[in-house]
Amino acid sequence: MHYFIRISAITVFSSIFFLGCAAPITSGIGTSAMTQGDEFSKHLEVHNPKLAQQLKIIDVKSRKTNGLLEINLQLNSTYKKSLKLQYHFNWFDAQGFVIESRKTPWKPLELHGFQSTSLSGLAPNEQVASFTVYVREIPEKAYRY
Repeated sequence: MHYFIRISAITVFSSIFFLGCAAPITSGIGTSAMTQGDEFSKHLEVHNPKLAQQLKIIDVKSRKTNGLLEINLQLNSTYKKSLKLQYHFNWFDAQGFVIESRKTPWKPLELHGFQSTSLSGLAPNEQVASFTVYVREIPEKAYRY
């Protein structure tokens, strides 16, 4: 009888332990599992597939300053080596049309292995409703002496 109870207790404990470990990490809202950064991926524009896997937005904050959308986001490198990059913000109105994107200058950015950094942007006018940040890699030939 003790043998049966011991096996049952071990089975119950193991089941609870493994079910608890297998529970998905959620944002606390809703029930679907979401990896950190997925909710912000719509704001990141990268046209190099390899680079896209090495970058992730992990937080976005926004506010209105004198009627203009102000953005502060955390960009994280998931790559072990340094990345020499440039970025600029693309701004969109409520209907999704680009607003003054060509006037936004490219800014240099160097991310060291697994580093996170804060990027800030201020919309060019009050019609801006959303944004993306476009990140591109500077070719190695462009920055070697």
